[in-house]
Amino acid sequence: MKDFNEYLEKGIVKKVTSDKQRAENLMQESDSKYDFLNKMIEKMGIDDNTANNFIEFCYNIIIYRIRAIMLEQGFSSSGFGAHEAEVAFAAKLGFSERDVRILDQLRYFRNGILYYAKKFDKEYAEKIINFTREIIKRLKWQN
Repeated sequence: MKDFNEYLEKGIVKKVTSDKQRAENLMQESDSKYDFLNKMIEKMGIDDNTANNFIEFCYNIIIYRIRAIMLEQGFSSSGFGAHEAEVAFAAKLGFSERDVRILDQLRYFRNGILYYAKKFDKEYAEKIINFTREIIKRLKWQN
């Protein structure tokens, strides 16, 4: 994983005026997705057939929060490498190397779900759900 500053140097991340309204909207959307995730787990449970859906939900919940904090701090990523840059930003927020690696793996696996119909099992989904529950506590609204 590259350092966040490399993404800045390559222009994948740009320094922009802080966009607190957009950041707040992303944080609210993340909260909404998190509430929905918990309701779906409660009603449907987690199994091999629902695992991919829960993994995608978790990725979006986390990445929306990271994006919100980036916008609040005056950063915006776009184009090829934008998702990797957002994951690298987690290190800038003080996340451990282990947590950044898990986030990057989640990013990669979510891409596999979307573009290659990769299937994941209940065990991996549960691991990612627990990771999401822990990590969002550290991705709080900063305003």
